[in-house]
Amino acid sequence: MSTDIKIDVSRAMADAVGEEHGITKAELKEIEPRIAEAHAILRKERADGIYGFWSLHDDKKTLADVEETASELLKKGFENLVILGIGGSALGTTALVTALRSKFYNLLSRRARGNHPRIFVVDNIDPDTFKKVMKLCPPQKTLYNVISKSGNTAETMSQLMIAVEAIEKKFGKGGVKDHVVVTSNPRGQGASKSLLHPVADEYGLKSFDMPLNVGGRFSVFSTVGLFPAAMLGMDLDAMFEGCAAMDARCAKADLRENPAYLRAAIQYLADTRKGKVMSVMMPYSDALRDVADWYCQLWAESLGKRTSLNGEEVFTGQTPIKALGATDQHSQIQLYREGPNNKIINVLEVGRFDSSLKIPDTLKSLTDLNYLRGKTMNKLMAAELQGTVDALKLSKRPVSRITLPRVNEHTVAQLLYMLEAETAMAGRLYNVNTFDQPGVEEGKTIARELMGGKG
Repeated sequence: MSTDIKIDVSRAMADAVGEEHGITKAELKEIEPRIAEAHAILRKERADGIYGFWSLHDDKKTLADVEETASELLKKGFENLVILGIGGSALGTTALVTALRSKFYNLLSRRARGNHPRIFVVDNIDPDTFKKVMKLCPPQKTLYNVISKSGNTAETMSQLMIAVEAIEKKFGKGGVKDHVVVTSNPRGQGASKSLLHPVADEYGLKSFDMPLNVGGRFSVFSTVGLFPAAMLGMDLDAMFEGCAAMDARCAKADLRENPAYLRAAIQYLADTRKGKVMSVMMPYSDALRDVADWYCQLWAESLGKRTSLNGEEVFTGQTPIKALGATDQHSQIQLYREGPNNKIINVLEVGRFDSSLKIPDTLKSLTDLNYLRGKTMNKLMAAELQGTVDALKLSKRPVSRITLPRVNEHTVAQLLYMLEAETAMAGRLYNVNTFDQPGVEEGKTIARELMGGKG
């Protein structure tokens, strides 16, 4: 079985759903020069080190530091790893944990977890939730990883302040260095000084650098995602190999050979030519559920922009939506099939699940269930997916399909890397700055002022 993920955009084409809703071959041909031009710009930006997410998998020095640090900390027997971060500092890790360690990971015994800690990604400031996490994770058994590029993220820093107080009450000030790891801006290198730097200096904390040229939503393969992954025993080498494999495919300028570029073109044309102003990410796998959540930030924050690179007001960007198959066949598909035809549906499929579960020959009095007897739940999931895709086609709703042969470090890394590359190309097609988020900052400033801080 191939280890490469596959994409299929045939059901997003006019041949499948008609010219009103599907992309024509002529439209793809028409956009090829823009793809080639954007490719040249993206490759130059990469070579110049302007945006560094492309090459994170080449940083073997950081990989070694992360693995060595995790190895030493695991010897201390922490029961809990608590991630303090929000947005791009949390969503990538959550996606990796759900995909590669299951949503029930924390319920397993320590032995079943391979002597790795439970993980809690605390990405909000709901006081009830945070108080419960602090109760579940007493400081003597807990390692905190605080992640903030600026060290000025109000949500994250308030969490850290509470955690430090709890540690100091138990161990005194000197105990903080044994229970807190910092991930923040590098020192110097033209970076603004992070407020976490003096914290790290005062308490003598281990610090990881977040690359200056990597934004939060593109940081999953930096220290932001790598350290939690290492603490949970994930295969970081396989992740890097997956990134490298997809990177090689994304090095090609021809959109027919570049899955990221082909998907970017399809999504862009669907939005700007066919009125598909929403992009649904719908995995048919519980393991990939939180990939959809991660994708929503990546797509929304990168492409939802008021102004173009030329300074013109454009108010552009597709609205991303997360769904889960087969669950949301019973909640959202009614709208997708019979509501406004303003969406492109991205289906995530798993070729082979790790488990096979046979449906037994029980409830024999219910003859209407005979079609299920002796079949597998795997086959039922595949049938549910195919049924949905076929039904969407009948309703002339465009579908793009992504298939992972298995869910593992290698394939998940391919998927996330491809979606990052796709987003970078889409930003060029929309002619916006993919890597800033000015619309986020004003709300942060107002909130800070309301709390009595400086704007």
